[in-house]
Amino acid sequence: MLRKTIQRDAIRKALVHAARPLTTQEILETAQEEVPQIGIATVYRTVKTLAEEGSIRTVVVPGEPDRYEVSGKAHHHHFSCRVCGRMFEMDGCPVGLENLVPKGFLMEDHEVFIYGRCDECN
Repeated sequence: MLRKTIQRDAIRKALVHAARPLTTQEILETAQEEVPQIGIATVYRTVKTLAEEGSIRTVVVPGEPDRYEVSGKAHHHHFSCRVCGRMFEMDGCPVGLENLVPKGFLMEDHEVFIYGRCDECN
């Protein structure tokens, strides 16, 4: 269990208040607004511990840095902006994905990533 410190509280707040998954660099920049002296090593250690505890989950996208979001959210997918690199959450789920699975296969889980330009970059 993590000790309660102002640095860890700032990291938790960054993740809780974000409406999207954050990279460790984005977590650092957001946490520094509250605790300017916080360092990237503290972010890495805290994120690792929060993930091990199950408080946050890792969003893995091949070829991109891992991102982190608070656990326990309803099922959702992600939109990745090719211009600014930010990732956003999308509510809902495409219907009929099981129809794409080859005959005889069993779909157990899925993750959908859509790529394009966010509203600020469009």
